[in-house]
Amino acid sequence: MRNAARKGLAEGLEKGLAEGLEKGKTAGREEEKLQNARNFKRLGVPAETIAKATGLSLREIEQLN
Repeated sequence: MRNAARKGLAEGLEKGLAEGLEKGKTAGREEEKLQNARNFKRLGVPAETIAKATGLSLREIEQLN
């Protein structure tokens, strides 16, 4: 394999890894937000307050179990 091809492959792998890590972080933050909303809901916190605290919509909060 030529140097240019190796360099391109390495750059592609690095970019893919960075994008994958970012998607994972985003998914983790979203799951944490949902878990926090579930916990608030179990504690009896009003849905409007949960929405303000988490950024979720009232509909999303109502659908949580």
